[in-house]
Amino acid sequence: MNILLEFLNKNIALDGDELELLSKIFRQKHFSRGETIHHAEHIHDSIYFLESGIARGYYIDENGKDTTWYIYFNDENSHLTNLVVFDYDSYLCQTPSKLHFEAITDCTFQIMKKEETDYLCAHDLKWSEFMRRSSDLAYSLVHQKFFSQLVMNAEARFAQFLETTPYLLDKVPQYHIASYLGITPQHLSRLKKMNKCE
Repeated sequence: MNILLEFLNKNIALDGDELELLSKIFRQKHFSRGETIHHAEHIHDSIYFLESGIARGYYIDENGKDTTWYIYFNDENSHLTNLVVFDYDSYLCQTPSKLHFEAITDCTFQIMKKEETDYLCAHDLKWSEFMRRSSDLAYSLVHQKFFSQLVMNAEARFAQFLETTPYLLDKVPQYHIASYLGITPQHLSRLKKMNKCE
């Protein structure tokens, strides 16, 4: 909980009473490596703040192919889009999620229900601003993801991955990274050798 409160305090100045309220609202939950955090088709009705560990969001197409949508992690290199693990569209519209989420490593989350978030936003402008910023970042994430898939070749996408998240190469199964980049594991291995990552 301390990690979450420190993170929030860096983004919205919270007083003692607000911090105490949050400590009562959030609930901690652990997921073991390989455990499902959220199933597609279920409505995502909570915000999952990643306190520790690595998780991924993924979807399964009509042919049963598993494709990694995003990789979430919490360390010194993380930022808001790495920390909030949920299907924003499902959360916002309260419609069935298109994404599954699973723990790549053991994970610990702090979870807050949507109705509790809505209550905070209705009673405190700081929370409204924080959620607006979160919404902006969620849009930016989707925009960047689709833009890179549409206009960048595999080499450029891998170069971008190395520039922004090189530390994930040693922490995440290679087939998940390959899937995230839209390439085969064999192609990823060649790119790593070309860039002397192995």
